[in-house]
Amino acid sequence: MITLAVDAMGGDAGLNVTVPGAVAFLNRQSNVNLIMVGDEALVKAALAAAHAPMERITVQHASQVVEMDEAPQLALKNKKDSSMRIAINQVKEGLAQAAVSAGNTGALMATARFVLKTIPGIERPAIAKFLPSSNDHMTLMLDLGANVDCTEEQLMQFAVIGSELYQALYPENGRARVGLLNVGTEDIKGTETVKQTFKLLKASNLNFVGNVEGNAVFSGKVDVIVADGFVGNIVLKTIEGAVKFMGGAIKQEFQANVFTKAAALVSMPALKGFKNKFDPRRFNGAIFLGLRGVVIKSHGGTDAAGFAFALEEAYHEAHADSLTKIEQGVAAQLAVMMEKKLESEQAAMADNIG
Repeated sequence: MITLAVDAMGGDAGLNVTVPGAVAFLNRQSNVNLIMVGDEALVKAALAAAHAPMERITVQHASQVVEMDEAPQLALKNKKDSSMRIAINQVKEGLAQAAVSAGNTGALMATARFVLKTIPGIERPAIAKFLPSSNDHMTLMLDLGANVDCTEEQLMQFAVIGSELYQALYPENGRARVGLLNVGTEDIKGTETVKQTFKLLKASNLNFVGNVEGNAVFSGKVDVIVADGFVGNIVLKTIEGAVKFMGGAIKQEFQANVFTKAAALVSMPALKGFKNKFDPRRFNGAIFLGLRGVVIKSHGGTDAAGFAFALEEAYHEAHADSLTKIEQGVAAQLAVMMEKKLESEQAAMADNIG
């Protein structure tokens, strides 16, 4: 039985979203329990109103709430009894396999990193997210905003943890194809950091397919796309804006006159399929990857359906035991890198002696 810890108070709407989302999730998944963390009286009242299956829910009291605009360091210092902090503590103490919050992103990352620490060999956690692509393929992209400025070693680490997560969740697809986001596919293009990252990835034992451009995100030709948080966040927000724009433009065109309205009725099945495929709620749930624990960030402004999908993401990672596989993969990759570094140093010494 999988247990997830839920920050019931987090997000723009708090209990009005987290509780109905949790109930919808429990109705879909039978082998999971939830620890709902928040003001005990308020949480229990919301659960009762939603007719929640209490035999699969434990309520953990928290006296504080991290506000959506609160400074991360202040939240970390002053909100030790917050619903966010206690939810993450459940993971650290082994009482839950994952934690989910729709709360303040910066505070969640700071708290999760402080409480859980990073996997040995990983300097910084990254924000990762699965995005839809052709033929129902899913592409994992990271970092999406946690680290604006990265070194080549850190980007290499992102590639490792991203590859291991993908393989843990989709073992049937074989070795994850890793691409490095760049302004061109040639290895001579990009910033100096990107060029050095290319060399590290090429020398690794990852399934590195080379540089990829932005149009590869939806191509299905790559499984993991690596970028620094500055570029990754811009790509993500551009995608979100483009989807919203296209949805509005299509709706406007079909409402233009009586003929286009009639055409809309005929096209309704296709339009619904398009809407469902690109519904951002289906992909709600960003992964704080590189921590010694599974933490999922739900969009703060999502609705109950979106929050339920964030819980699904946490459930699938816990069920696949992704953290163990990531830790093992990182250790193996670091061993290979150290061996190659030693060989390179020995070769350089031999050349100097010669």
